[in-house]
Amino acid sequence: MTANDIHFFKYLVNNQVFYKTKFTYALVNIKPLVPGHVLVVPLRTTVLRFGDLTPDESIDYMITLQLVQKFITKTYKADALNIAIQDGPEAGQSVPHLHTHIIPRYKTDGFGDSIYNKLESEDLDAEYNHFEARKQQYRNHLKMEKSELAQDDADRKERIVSTMKEEATWLNNEIQKFIAHSEI
Repeated sequence: MTANDIHFFKYLVNNQVFYKTKFTYALVNIKPLVPGHVLVVPLRTTVLRFGDLTPDESIDYMITLQLVQKFITKTYKADALNIAIQDGPEAGQSVPHLHTHIIPRYKTDGFGDSIYNKLESEDLDAEYNHFEARKQQYRNHLKMEKSELAQDDADRKERIVSTMKEEATWLNNEIQKFIAHSEI
């Protein structure tokens, strides 16, 4: 482990990161819902919720979100995007580290609002018992049927590290070109 290592919660994600600022990074998703589904995350791993960002982190986070939003729209030729923060386990947050999903959407994708059901998944780890207990309590309370488009997290296939690293390298090259040729 080095001082330059980047963690999403406790998971080392160096190979998935395609953009990094002083306080924020963007990474490719291990289990993307659609091609181009990326995450924007604060570097400080103790930021669990949006309100935990410092003022400087908040500014950097929003600027990064806007940049990545424009970049993903152009790169994936998206008609629209879902930009989603699940702020707490009751809101569907699956990892206790603030993160924002950027999901390309298309006129013909047929998901509608059911894309939010697809974001629901089991935690990668139950290390934070309080977080997991709150999330499970909320799920038990809901007792809602899943949409036909919703897929259990266990049924979604994780990508291999080399695939994510290749995508992150490609996206890093593309975002550098995007920044150089855009009026941001």
